[in-house]
Amino acid sequence: MLTSLYIKNYALIDELNVLFNSGLTIITGETGAGKSILLGGLSLVLGKRADLSQVKNKDEKCIVEAGFDIANYNLKSLFSSLDLDHDVHTIIRREILPSGKSRAFVNDTPTTLDNLVVLSTHLIDIHSQHQTQQLIQDDYQFKVIDALADNAQDLDLYSEKLRTYKAFQKTLETLKASRADLIKEYDYNLFLTKELSEVDLESIKMEDLESQYDQLNNVEIIGEKLGSSNSILNREDLGVIDQLNLLKQELNRISGFGKEYESLEERVSSVSIELDDILVELDKLETLLSSDPEELERIGTTLQTVNNLLHKHAVTDIEELIKIKAELESKISNTESLDDSIAEKETEISNLDKELNQMALKISEQRNAIIPLLIGKLETRLSDLGMPNAKFKIELDLLDSFSDNGKDRLQFLFMANKGSSFNALKKTASGGELSRIMLTIKSILSEYMQLPSIMFDEIDTGVSGEISNKMGAIMKQMSRRMQVFSITHLPQIAAKGDSHFRVFKTDTNAMTHTRLKRLDDDERIVEIAQMLGGVDITESAMAHAKQLLN
Repeated sequence: MLTSLYIKNYALIDELNVLFNSGLTIITGETGAGKSILLGGLSLVLGKRADLSQVKNKDEKCIVEAGFDIANYNLKSLFSSLDLDHDVHTIIRREILPSGKSRAFVNDTPTTLDNLVVLSTHLIDIHSQHQTQQLIQDDYQFKVIDALADNAQDLDLYSEKLRTYKAFQKTLETLKASRADLIKEYDYNLFLTKELSEVDLESIKMEDLESQYDQLNNVEIIGEKLGSSNSILNREDLGVIDQLNLLKQELNRISGFGKEYESLEERVSSVSIELDDILVELDKLETLLSSDPEELERIGTTLQTVNNLLHKHAVTDIEELIKIKAELESKISNTESLDDSIAEKETEISNLDKELNQMALKISEQRNAIIPLLIGKLETRLSDLGMPNAKFKIELDLLDSFSDNGKDRLQFLFMANKGSSFNALKKTASGGELSRIMLTIKSILSEYMQLPSIMFDEIDTGVSGEISNKMGAIMKQMSRRMQVFSITHLPQIAAKGDSHFRVFKTDTNAMTHTRLKRLDDDERIVEIAQMLGGVDITESAMAHAKQLLN
């Protein structure tokens, strides 16, 4: 509900601050008084593009601020999706700076015009006789039927299921595209994996293998050197060990003459013990040493194979080869199991297809069931609005494919006069007829769903007498469930308002200003009397005005 409107430095408005109530609010004024200026200012907070020419004083910024009570609108998720702070008392503000730059705020949070446009559709609906395009759009016509059919929950479930269905279809397309690419690589991956599997990479330690190869490849040299080393240590009389034993004997003779000699003898004894151990180890190694040409060839082949693989895959160690092998095996497994994945996804899509068809059929049946009621309401109310011969034919045909709201194709056909044929609304109905149809539909919708505040901008043009009285009655009925504004020239409609504002111009210091005034009871009688009989008010006009108000 629109609760307040503040406009500063816009067109002919210096500053305007007004509070609005629930119910039916009437706005009247002479042609050219500035009602369009008021709507222009309001449209800025609803996302309309700003124009510096609309700013009255180019040296000061223009401000338009509207307050809304949205406690009953259930808009928390919408605010969240727009990255805005939700507040039941929401304030939207637009500023046009002297530079021409425009800024927008929702609850003091900067936002974009696109966000304002999205948000405004849930807050207020400005409707004039020339703005009936919404009525001839399929989406709006479906909205009307679904409101009466109470399809909201079923449509939410259908939409959620349809999103899953489309996501699965996209996944299936990706799987099929992947299969085509993987099949091309499959044989080559198999070949590479076979090459890597010919060597037990997990058990190979390159340092140990290279050491074994070096030993087997140099067995003769190793044997020769082990033998000569043994001889140096153990040759009779001239060997290092015998010579060391003689040294130990000599030092033993003087070890009692001082600690330094005793220490020296101990060190020689230690060397002697170590040499004895070395001699034993040399004997052992010489005994174990043997030539094995077959093992040498096997190790050499393994080393060559591994080095070739390292070079081929441009890596430096076996761990990387093992990783590459695992990746290749995974690709092969994925390729081999891809058909199963595709078949599984196709089954899921088929099941979803069946569920969606059932849901779409249910929605369609509920729509078809409610169509006679909708036609009856439309024709009855339009008859009261001076269209006694208006007839509707609403047809639904099931399509082969899923749409965002089911599988129905809708034809909303209209016949204005007897003897004519049914045709699409946009081809058959005049502007005035479309305006009355829209009023009727809005009134029906207000009985079945929470609508935003609506502002009817002179939709009663060309209407008079009893029909205008009926239009006013419809607006009054709507205002019991929602906030309704009516900008009107008709006293029959103006008299039905819960509150009444008058737009007028004043001239001050050679400047024209647009004002908006809330009328009290006496002022309202005068305003309606003027609407009935002109500026020169007669007693008859005053009496008629009082009669209308009572």
